[in-house]
Amino acid sequence: MTTPHGFALYASVGDELIRYEIDVKNAQLTRRESIQLPGNVQYLWPHPNRGFFYVSSTDGGSGSSGIKGTIHRLTALKVDPTQGQLSLHGAQQALPSRPIHNTVDATGRFALTAYNNPSHITVHRILADGSVGEMVASEDKMDTGVFAHQVLMTPGNRSALLVTRGNNASSEKAEEAGALKFYHFNEGRLSSKASLHPGHSGLGYGPRHVDFHPTKPWMYASIERQNTLHMHTLENDQVSKEPLFIKDTLSGPFHNIPRQMCSAIHVHPNGRFVYLANRADNTIESNGRKVFDKGENTLVVFSINPSTGEPTVIQHVESHLIHVRNFSFDPSGQLMVASSTSGIDVLENGSIRHKSAGLSVFRVAEDGKLSFVRQYDIDTPGIKSQFWSGIMTY
Repeated sequence: MTTPHGFALYASVGDELIRYEIDVKNAQLTRRESIQLPGNVQYLWPHPNRGFFYVSSTDGGSGSSGIKGTIHRLTALKVDPTQGQLSLHGAQQALPSRPIHNTVDATGRFALTAYNNPSHITVHRILADGSVGEMVASEDKMDTGVFAHQVLMTPGNRSALLVTRGNNASSEKAEEAGALKFYHFNEGRLSSKASLHPGHSGLGYGPRHVDFHPTKPWMYASIERQNTLHMHTLENDQVSKEPLFIKDTLSGPFHNIPRQMCSAIHVHPNGRFVYLANRADNTIESNGRKVFDKGENTLVVFSINPSTGEPTVIQHVESHLIHVRNFSFDPSGQLMVASSTSGIDVLENGSIRHKSAGLSVFRVAEDGKLSFVRQYDIDTPGIKSQFWSGIMTY
């Protein structure tokens, strides 16, 4: 494993991936150069050696936009070890549809990509020079669930996990069940292993993202559609069929409003806390314009019981943004940066103003609690959005 040289915040606006220097002492971000990708950035994952990043992109839009697009790519980026500047590296590989998430296995030899509509998973080889190679064939007719949102390797690197959210019921169709789909992973080839549906049917269960504890055999899951946090145990690369603990993420009575959801989840680098974002962006009409309605846009902090893994809420803090999709920590765990996707009109004291997309910076105290420092407005022109952000070491 290569020793990291530094770290930076990388954030996308449409097809532009921007590097920000981070001043931890003063909790400040400074925008530097950017690089253009073949389409709107969807996700980024580092190689274990931190010398390369792998980015999934598309000219399509989110599921609600109805824009499927035709250019979907997995791209390797070479990272300069001095300050983290990025450059395109090797051939860009075409993907079958709009990707939503991607990861790299622990050996650094395979890149995995998840797709939500239709739900799917693919694997590409990573070549010796760090570039993306050909696709690896997987088992025919794998069960890939409904509306996948994340793909991860389990800590033992023997299994791949596809987190499939499912969909709420609508006037046109019944609810579609969510699930955790596990696959055997053998030299990049996937084959079906297990499907977990807490509550047996998967109805009333809509997982979005999971994160593993850095030292304990515990997994924490953000259940997007039900606004809950689940904690599972992990043994011999197998996750417990049912969660040991289920905790509410909301501080207010917002469970039944439209578009109140969880998003990202991360265990703190020290393993003592787990963080999750609550987001809402429903709109109503006001004076002929669509304005933010109501809901909870907070970051929630859970302490982790060091013996049982049980998470307990210790703080809800305003994100100062609407619809936080991503957040991340600097390597020391002293700063968190959260990002929202797009601007939105808000009604305040009878007047309508536009609230931009943004980056919110928080200090992380020894007790895990967050204190807001500052927020940076981010311009997202037209239909572009700040779809992904993350602090990466290099």
